[in-house]
Amino acid sequence: MIAIENRADRAAPASERLLLDFDARCKSRLRTRLASGEEVGLFLERGTVLRGGDKLLANDGRVIEVVAGDETLIEAACDDTRLLLRAAFHLGNRHVAVQIGDGWLRFVFDHVLSDMVAGLGLAVTRIVAPFEPEAGAYSGHAPGHSHGGQTTPGAKIHQYQQDP
Repeated sequence: MIAIENRADRAAPASERLLLDFDARCKSRLRTRLASGEEVGLFLERGTVLRGGDKLLANDGRVIEVVAGDETLIEAACDDTRLLLRAAFHLGNRHVAVQIGDGWLRFVFDHVLSDMVAGLGLAVTRIVAPFEPEAGAYSGHAPGHSHGGQTTPGAKIHQYQQDP
């Protein structure tokens, strides 16, 4: 079994592919198989969330590309920004992982959540596609986040002052 304990640079050429759904990409300890069928064990830092396109470095030196696997999702679409935001709020209030696109939200299929979003007025469609939900404000994966005083490109810095 191949052991993987580290990430590789995303620009590194990969010789293998690892196809995982989002739930599996959230596990820091996982026994699975490469696309070639070879068994692999992930032993990553706790809290690691892998994204499609991430590269991993196997202990034998091979670079492995993570591929986001297809999943059954709900795509809720609407031209009304207010309704879309309202649906995002209700899903977020239930701690549902959500992928946000231009005029749509996607989340892992759940008939109760699907009915809720449809009841808010969004068009709901069951689809099969890779799932790449928002990383979260404090995860360090969102564009424009900051690490130790260094701001990533595109970040806007706002200073807020408390009222006296």
